[in-house]
Amino acid sequence: MSDLQPADIYTEPHPVDFDTLANLGPLRALAGVWEGTRGLDVKPKAEGPKKQAYVERIALQPIDPVTNGPQLLYGLRYHTHITKPDQVKTYHEQVGYWLWEPATGTVVHTLTIPRGQTAMAAGTAAPDATRFTLESTQGHEHWSICSTPFLENNFRTVRFSITVQVHDDGSWGYEEDTVLLIRGQDQPFHHTDRNLLRRVAEATPNPLARPA
Repeated sequence: MSDLQPADIYTEPHPVDFDTLANLGPLRALAGVWEGTRGLDVKPKAEGPKKQAYVERIALQPIDPVTNGPQLLYGLRYHTHITKPDQVKTYHEQVGYWLWEPATGTVVHTLTIPRGQTAMAAGTAAPDATRFTLESTQGHEHWSICSTPFLENNFRTVRFSITVQVHDDGSWGYEEDTVLLIRGQDQPFHHTDRNLLRRVAEATPNPLARPA
């Protein structure tokens, strides 16, 4: 997101196009409800890395435009729910926002998981980009990671990255790399996840863009 220091930090932009779906830049392709059945998680276990298949459903719905004084953001609110194949029990759950700042070409991904961890990753992309990467590093002034004491002391996350790839058929996929410093291990562990997602429902327009 922009590091510029404008002279006027209070006046909001005017006029603002309230149609978020029309102003999401590279995030437009992610809007909607998606399912993926080919997820692969490589996670740490006492005996070594373990591969786990997973099934995912993620809803990404447009929010009304957001302003911070002169700064204008468009975004998607999301909820991810993941299970193991043929199981009901939650394997992973995640909520947050994907944000797009048209003025600077910045994409921001915020995430919160119920293990007691939050992160904010960012990168730049062209409005029509079909591939982009966002990164977060523990201790970074802006794009950082915060964890509970247990995770910090035993499974410290020092870096997170996600690469999104939009495909010609309308599907999209991601590859994530979460770098962990695990107590008792000399080398960092790369906890990776990847999946291919296909749309099962269209996005609902944001409230200000819906017909009266």
